[in-house]
Amino acid sequence: MSATANVADPSSLPYRACVGVMLINRHGLVWVGRRRERVADDDDANWQMPQGGIDRGETPAAAAIRELREETGTGQAKILAEAKGWLHYDLPPQLIGTALKGKYRGQKQKWFAMEFLGSDADFNIHVPHGGLEPEFDDWRWENAARLPSLIVSFKRRVYEAVVQEFRSFLQT
Repeated sequence: MSATANVADPSSLPYRACVGVMLINRHGLVWVGRRRERVADDDDANWQMPQGGIDRGETPAAAAIRELREETGTGQAKILAEAKGWLHYDLPPQLIGTALKGKYRGQKQKWFAMEFLGSDADFNIHVPHGGLEPEFDDWRWENAARLPSLIVSFKRRVYEAVVQEFRSFLQT
């Protein structure tokens, strides 16, 4: 039985509203974390920028700052820019009805470019923040041009758009 068997029409499901953070260091490199819960067989596709849901009554900017703290352990950043619009991705058919608690067809994301103001010692990905289990088991600074190749294929178009939108802040 496929995962979509519980969903008569996946297009009838809403998108989950969430935020994404492109955290950029003084060298124009971007912070990425490797997901503890692997979503791709290719280990190189399990890296992503911080992202997460927007809580009820929370602005996207406040959610971005909270998600950064929860997922990286640091709030040493300031917002440089907010994406002009929302970016969407759809889950692949095998994940409909199971991923994102089975309630959503994918995500609509508001992205923020943030300047990292601290030092690498400020990151602590191995302890729970905000009462949540750690999202990542490793992290590194990465050239933005490589970001789309490090994410699962169904999110690749979003990462390409984010890199394009925030290119003026990135290493050239």
